[in-house]
Amino acid sequence: MKDINIATAQFQTRNGDKEFNLSRIEALTAEAAEKGANVVSFHELSITSYSFLRNLSEQEIFDLAEEVPSGESTLELIRIAAKYNVALLAGLVEKEEGKLYNTYVCVTGYGYVAKYRKLHPFISEHLSPGEKYVVFDLHGCRCGILICYDNNVIENVRATALLGAEIIFMPHVTGCTPSPMPGRGWVDRKFWDDRKKDPEGLRTEFEGPKGRGWLMRWLPARAYDNGIYVVFSNPIGPDGDQLKNGNSMILDPYGEILAECRSMDDEVVVATCIPDKLELAGGYRYKNARRPELYGQIIGKVHDAQLRVEWMKPRK
Repeated sequence: MKDINIATAQFQTRNGDKEFNLSRIEALTAEAAEKGANVVSFHELSITSYSFLRNLSEQEIFDLAEEVPSGESTLELIRIAAKYNVALLAGLVEKEEGKLYNTYVCVTGYGYVAKYRKLHPFISEHLSPGEKYVVFDLHGCRCGILICYDNNVIENVRATALLGAEIIFMPHVTGCTPSPMPGRGWVDRKFWDDRKKDPEGLRTEFEGPKGRGWLMRWLPARAYDNGIYVVFSNPIGPDGDQLKNGNSMILDPYGEILAECRSMDDEVVVATCIPDKLELAGGYRYKNARRPELYGQIIGKVHDAQLRVEWMKPRK
């Protein structure tokens, strides 16, 4: 790995408005490049928006989807990357051979680099799951991608790290949804609408157990246990009929936050990732101390996979 300056962004998308969303991606990329970023990462389905997909028919999602890498949005990302001399990562709905995927794309100004399809999609029954992990080279670094819920299944993070990923991009649309965990739940839209006159009300909701507090229970652990850099990206504000708390951040292999978006608005932050921490962190030693002969068959045992998402239940 080489020293690399990585940016993570948060912004409020418009449902299905790819032109607007790409314009915000370009504006934030320009800001990141001005701050010295080599790579800029955006959230899950940042080109299309996310939560509203659950109300669309299969045909409506097909109409929104594009091929990768030949589609217009991927080509636009390449144009933006070339203009600002950075690598770009952003999400969109991909279509291929009659199937639809929640896909995350990496490009540079020279062209397409890699794509990853979400392994555990649930926002729409019309989306097909991805079938493989992805690790690729970017500016002298080994990088992986896992989208949102994929990171909650801890085996996915460990597998991507074992495949050589030093940096894992973790694009999300998450937070502020119900869960059996105490303190979690929806954030009332009134807090967002009143954010100018009552900013602390919104901050309390977003940074408490419904939002950032929940992230801090598990996100640093993914970085620490695996000895990797984590680049977390999340939207801010309304996404469909939900609110999202942002808090896009970059964590080092110690699980420490290097940079974080803390405003209640569109924002981008940059951190420098250095190679020394990769072998100094505990996760490096833990990976080398593994004894897979003890648990390889246990972890790999076939089971009845069940994807349960609490907030997808109808609201009362």
